[in-house]
Amino acid sequence: MDRRKRILWADDEVRLLKPHVMFLEERGYDVVTVTSGDEAVRLVGEESFDAVLLDEMMPGRDGLSTLEGIKELDGNMPVIMITKSEEEDLVDTAIRKRINDYLLKPVNPVQILSALRRVLEKDRIEQNQVTQDYLADYNRIRATAPTADWNDWTGIFKSLCKWDLELDRFRDLGLKQTHEDIRREMNAEFGRYYSKNYQDWVHGSPGPLLSPGIFKERVFPAIENGEKVYFIVIDCMRLDHWFALETLLEPYFQMKTDFHYSILPTATPYSRNAIFAGLYPDEIAGRYSEWWSELDNDERSKNRFERQLMEEQIRRSKVHLAHPPKYRKIFNIEEGDQIKRQVSSLYSIPLVALVFNFVDIFAHGRSESEILLELAPDESAFRSVMESWFKHSALFEILRAISTQKAKVVITTDHGSVLCKKATTVYGNREASTNLRYKFGSNLNCDEKQVVKVKDPKDYRLPSESLNKNYIFARENYYFVYPTKFHEYERQYRNTFQHGGISMDEVILPLVTLTPKR
Repeated sequence: MDRRKRILWADDEVRLLKPHVMFLEERGYDVVTVTSGDEAVRLVGEESFDAVLLDEMMPGRDGLSTLEGIKELDGNMPVIMITKSEEEDLVDTAIRKRINDYLLKPVNPVQILSALRRVLEKDRIEQNQVTQDYLADYNRIRATAPTADWNDWTGIFKSLCKWDLELDRFRDLGLKQTHEDIRREMNAEFGRYYSKNYQDWVHGSPGPLLSPGIFKERVFPAIENGEKVYFIVIDCMRLDHWFALETLLEPYFQMKTDFHYSILPTATPYSRNAIFAGLYPDEIAGRYSEWWSELDNDERSKNRFERQLMEEQIRRSKVHLAHPPKYRKIFNIEEGDQIKRQVSSLYSIPLVALVFNFVDIFAHGRSESEILLELAPDESAFRSVMESWFKHSALFEILRAISTQKAKVVITTDHGSVLCKKATTVYGNREASTNLRYKFGSNLNCDEKQVVKVKDPKDYRLPSESLNKNYIFARENYYFVYPTKFHEYERQYRNTFQHGGISMDEVILPLVTLTPKR
């Protein structure tokens, strides 16, 4: 049986409140009454209470002074003020002094009971509602998935990511395993849907907006409408990461959140080059072979020519710019601070493209650092790190500065990442690529239940320099390990964030348009 809650009620006319007190006691509360603010402060210091009901107008020490004294003794003590005054200044002062709720006289017993329940049982009531809402959404998602199209899958993933954040707030509900289970189930279903339809999409069939179409659909129309555009790519940002950040930007921007799907592989050399080029990887390799270095294992060097690819896309699309566009890639604090200092001077440039690499650097560094692994042991902690970084980053300061300009901001990412849980064996020659979620090479073999195998790269709009070249993409949260030293590498890469394969976290990405409120 739950312990009866103890309530302290301070009112100089408390004798007139006996019916109210009896009403509360009949509903499980113990009520202690006092007639002055000094008595209230003294009792809070000497005894234990769950909440205080406080009259605002009392002789001697008034309600606000009593509130201040109570909060000095116990800053977490819930206080409900009862007042005759509707003056805004009084309410504002009470809120600043950390009042929890207030009621206007005359009050009836039901109002008092409701206020106490809001203050004392808010978490329990909210948790019950969250549980009900989650189970309803769980059933809706499972019912939708078998016949879902790409738009439905976007909605499913959006809901799951929103629940990621909501369940971070309510860790004691016992829904963590259920949520992990449905995420795993949906990723398996999505992988089947994506691999079944992807070839048609890249060859022109109706489907989601893919990486090569972003400039055409979101950037160029704004420029042609005479608007200045900042195009910002946050490398490796997942949708749940974006949801963790967007509330920080709400005071500054109107936000319209759309989505796009990453092409395969869901990795920087392919998806981000495709964004800036407006082309699929096979087209980039064919048209601009001097800028394509698929066999180079240095991730950074594979994206050395994004500026040139963007300029070529602008030229091919016949988009007129009064001044040449600006492109910058930001790897560290110094580079971010430099851009921050330049924001006002960038206003004359019609298109500014910025790439921020923090998330990708952190995800890779986490695999190699015990300290970073301890800092972000799971997806919830990674979201927290992402939010903390953004709050203190040059990017946030840049966006706040942009919010004072007449400009449009388009924010997106090239791909997401998935927390790898299960190793799958891959067989290949020494020339095969080293990636953990996708590989290309000759005669690659694996368990085809756990991967998508591409025998003809042209079907997936991928470069094909030799007849026997093929690609494989890991499904769900699998990662590739060669049979040599299998168990050693299985342990090394388990619970690391990787990208390149097929999962909702890697594929379904935010594409957000920000318009300054000022």
